[in-house]
Amino acid sequence: MDKIKLESSNIADENFEKLASLFPNVVTETIVDGQLVRAIDKDKLMQEINAHILSENEERYNFTWPYKRKSVVLANAPTRNTLRACKEESKDFDNTENLYIEGDNLEVLKLLRNTYMGQIKMIYIDPPYNTGKDFVYQDNFYINKEEYKEMSGQFDKEGNRLFENTEANGRFHTDWLNMMYPRLKMARDLLTDDGAIFISIDENEVSNLRKICDEIFGGGNYIQTITIQMSELKGAKLAHVNKKFPKVKEFLLIFSKKKDLFNLNPLKIKKSDAELINYSKYYNKQIININDECSDWKCIENNCSYNDKIQNAESFIYLVAPDNNININIPDKTFKKIMNSNGEYIHYYNDGGKIKKVLFLSETQYTYISDIWLHSSTININKETYGIPTYSNGQKPLELIYTILESFITDNCIILDFFSGSNTTADALIRYNLKNNYNNKFISIQAPFKIETTKNMTDSVKKSTDKLIEFLDAHGKPHTICEIGKERIRRAGEKIKKDYPNANIDTGFRVFKLDSSNMEDVYYEAEKFSQQDISKTISYIKADRSEEDLLFQLILLCGIPLKCKIEIKKVNNRDVYFVDNTYLLVCFEKDIDDKTIEELAKMQPYFMVFNQNVQDSTLANIKQIFKMISNDTNVKVI
Repeated sequence: MDKIKLESSNIADENFEKLASLFPNVVTETIVDGQLVRAIDKDKLMQEINAHILSENEERYNFTWPYKRKSVVLANAPTRNTLRACKEESKDFDNTENLYIEGDNLEVLKLLRNTYMGQIKMIYIDPPYNTGKDFVYQDNFYINKEEYKEMSGQFDKEGNRLFENTEANGRFHTDWLNMMYPRLKMARDLLTDDGAIFISIDENEVSNLRKICDEIFGGGNYIQTITIQMSELKGAKLAHVNKKFPKVKEFLLIFSKKKDLFNLNPLKIKKSDAELINYSKYYNKQIININDECSDWKCIENNCSYNDKIQNAESFIYLVAPDNNININIPDKTFKKIMNSNGEYIHYYNDGGKIKKVLFLSETQYTYISDIWLHSSTININKETYGIPTYSNGQKPLELIYTILESFITDNCIILDFFSGSNTTADALIRYNLKNNYNNKFISIQAPFKIETTKNMTDSVKKSTDKLIEFLDAHGKPHTICEIGKERIRRAGEKIKKDYPNANIDTGFRVFKLDSSNMEDVYYEAEKFSQQDISKTISYIKADRSEEDLLFQLILLCGIPLKCKIEIKKVNNRDVYFVDNTYLLVCFEKDIDDKTIEELAKMQPYFMVFNQNVQDSTLANIKQIFKMISNDTNVKVI
């Protein structure tokens, strides 16, 4: 019986298998460092694909930087880390389908890939901007000044300078690109075919981001770069004093998984008063019957403020200027509904002897798509949210993310943010669900970076950071950005339940934290240990890990969503975990008999996992019993 492999997929191995399945004749073997290894025959592959294969020295278009190859290897490499449930920090753990995950996002994305590949409709990220300051995500790519000189080609072996390149500029681009590249590779795998990623970025790396996205997603899947106004224009008045252009904008880069399947929702923008000049009047009264008399309706003049006057959108109509070609007998001040040749109903109104077509509000709205978004809420956003002091380190305005959701998301989608920060994306999604009665779910991922004041902070940022630390101290919480993100969503949900007690939306979240494997090293690499050391090993499982820890590691490896329903039931007096009904059954009991095995086999689970420390004779019986009763079940031991 096979021992379950408690590590994420090796993507490079997966890619090899895909190539082998397409062209099995190109697979061969060779000797490398005295070892027999599998290989690809380049000459045979060239024959199959009928394309020119570049040699190492041939010129080509290529965007590269130091350690790029290593970042690709890092993206493909498996991880043995796991996610541990933290119920005490969750909200409504047993019922919610939302996830909040603490930990390095690259490792977390690798763990999610097996389950959520092709399942995420939208990804929004606001990654660290490359501003020339210390960089947080290093991924073991840190190189010192001398190493960078050698790798970047600034100097040849004799110490002669090859080309002009600013030390800091090159180093920082390298660090940032090596951080982003593997994470974006993971992100693409997670998207649905009609999904898309939205990335906030500033001018420092927007060009490089576009290039690596072209490579990862394919240039043909580029959608747009939206310009976002992020500050007031009053700074422009000082341009002649400072002798520079003031910074008032950032960018939103959009790439799809498959462009031919990408669709935007119609953004319904109300027409301005100036655009309503062809409409004679608009009235404010709920339409109960199309033939209602309306002589008592309150007329609102065209020069009034449209947004100030409208209270109930469904109450409003517009009367189009008279159509002299329409000859319909309608009593004065009365509606009439008539079906046209296309089977559509057209509403008309007799306005003092003039027959006018009636347009309801929904008919006067239109789709408006632009590559410039101006949001009033992007200005002066440094306000407390649900009583939580502002996290001023690059916080994005809620209205911006809400607009993205409104433009792209419908219902029953999963939205991922793997640089979630103070959790604005989850907050916006909860509000979006509330307004539309939708059932979308969020996955927020954030490394537990420490919140602290530093010497290079401005006085205003230092003041806001100190307030944030005071808030965390008052609530007995660690000084990390994760605590702000979790508390924000708790309070957002509480406010919705208070303001809208009948709202049927999911405001809870399951908290998971990234940790090392639940298993000791000997579990993975028994060949590196002596038989004496193995015999001394009491358990392959780490002493501080619980059955629940093991269960969630199994859930991820079996491709089951972390939102799954979990129950513990007795089967012949043994505790058995039932995951998604009988999709996965797990029994950690060491003492198990044939009757129990038979009962479990009769349930015909897709996966069945047993403790490998049961007796050898029992393991043999498990294999035989399942083969007779439920041969299709994947039976494993842990």
